[in-house]
Amino acid sequence: MNYGDILFQLAIFLILLALLRKFAFGPIMGIMKQREEHIGNEISAAENSNKEAKKLVEEQRELLKQSRQEAQELIENAKKLGEEQKKSIVSEARTEAERIKDAAVKEIAQEKEQAVAALREQVASLSVLIASKVIEKELNEQDQQKLINEYIQEVGQGR
Repeated sequence: MNYGDILFQLAIFLILLALLRKFAFGPIMGIMKQREEHIGNEISAAENSNKEAKKLVEEQRELLKQSRQEAQELIENAKKLGEEQKKSIVSEARTEAERIKDAAVKEIAQEKEQAVAALREQVASLSVLIASKVIEKELNEQDQQKLINEYIQEVGQGR
């Protein structure tokens, strides 16, 4: 073996390695470094986008929750309003029924008073008529019964 050849090959190899390092490995490493930075930036951007998406999802959930609460409040308010209106309508109906009932009672009492007054008037006129007939003739028991029956018939026809 020739040590001179080995040293020469070793020197050539080292020179070749230095040239590769300067002209090949340097640009390749620069490209690899740029690629690494680019991938790192992409990962960072993806993480930021993911955080933003989670934040938006959480905001949407909160808005949905608020909307549901508002809808529930609206429903409750509508129920309360409906219940109040129901009570008001029932109260007004009862008041109106009482008013109609009172008016009917007053009207019945008034008509009763009119009927009693008319009956008194008829009784008075019939009493005068009977008295005049009694004066015209003396009545025995049979005539008196006949006079009462006539009076009852006249009252019946007067109605």
